[in-house]
This record gives sequence, C-alpha cells and structure tokens, in this order.
Amino acid sequence: MERDGQQLSARPTLETEGLRFLHVTVGSMLATYGWYIVFSCILLYVVFQKLSTRLRALRQRQLDQSAPAVEPDVVVKRQEALAAARLKMQEELNAQVEKHKEKLRQLEEQKRRQKIEMWDSMQEGKSYKGNARKLPEEDNPGPSTSSTLPKRKSDRKPLRGGGYNPLSGEGGGACSWRPGRRGPTSGG
Repeated sequence: MERDGQQLSARPTLETEGLRFLHVTVGSMLATYGWYIVFSCILLYVVFQKLSTRLRALRQRQLDQSAPAVEPDVVVKRQEALAAARLKMQEELNAQVEKHKEKLRQLEEQKRRQKIEMWDSMQEGKSYKGNARKLPEEDNPGPSTSSTLPKRKSDRKPLRGGGYNPLSGEGGGACSWRPGRRGPTSGG
C-alpha cells in the first residue's frame, strides 16, 4: 500500500505543478496581451451584432418576396379609384379654366367698349378721360371696379416742395455732387 500512498502523494504534486504552469503561462499571456484580447472581444461583439441585423433584414426581405402578391381585385379597385380621382381633378381644372376664359372675355369686351366710348367722345370733342373713368362705375358698380382704378389720396402731404428737382443741384444743402478733376492722376 505504500506504493499506492506514494502514487497518491505524487499526484497532487503533479497537479499543482500543472496548475502552477497553467497559472504562469496564462497570467503572463494576459499580462502581455490582455488589452488586445479585450479590444478584440469587443470588436467581435460589435461585428456580430451588425451582421445579425443584416441577416435578419435579408431574411425578412426573402420572406416578403416569397409571400403571395396582393390580390388582383384589390389592385384593380385601387387603380379605378385613382383614375376616378384624376378624372375629377381634371374636370375641376377644366371648369376653372373656363371661368378664367370667361373673365378674360368680359374684360376684353369692357376694354373694347371703353375704347369705343373714348373714340366717340373724342369725335364729339369732349374729354375722353373723364368719360372713361365714369363708364366702368356706371356699368358695374361693385368692389371689383374700385380695385382696378387707382384712387389718388389727396390728403397726403408731399415729401418735398413742388419745385424740387434732384438733378438741378439746387436745394440740396451741404450734399452736392461735383465732377472729378480731369487730367492725369498724380502719384508715385
């Protein structure tokens, strides 16, 4: 049994030597390359996360493509509704264009009448400007004619006197423009 006892006592020393060897080897490796190992593990984790999201998206696309297409009846109904909406919008646009054309025709007719009245008043020797201003008010008394004719506000005070002319050089005070000197410039 002594042999068995010696073998039993020899085993723990071998195991402890193995543990010591492992401890020294792993410890020195971690001491030397520890930060590299940590950063590489973090990098692998980030890469794995990115790849897993891309793979999920790729699988989802494949599932969507393999899924049955939308029913033909639904597609036809959508297209018919779209065509009806477009037709309705086109009809509204056409109606607006017709209204605009009618307004333009009325304005042209009104201008033509004004010209005829001005011509007639000129032939009779009357002032045509006074009649031209009165005619639209007589024909169409409404807010639309008042917006087309500009009204002069006589209650405003003019900014300058009536005889002021900026090009004359008078009345400007200290600010006046003088032409530059003729001849070659002097300089060195």
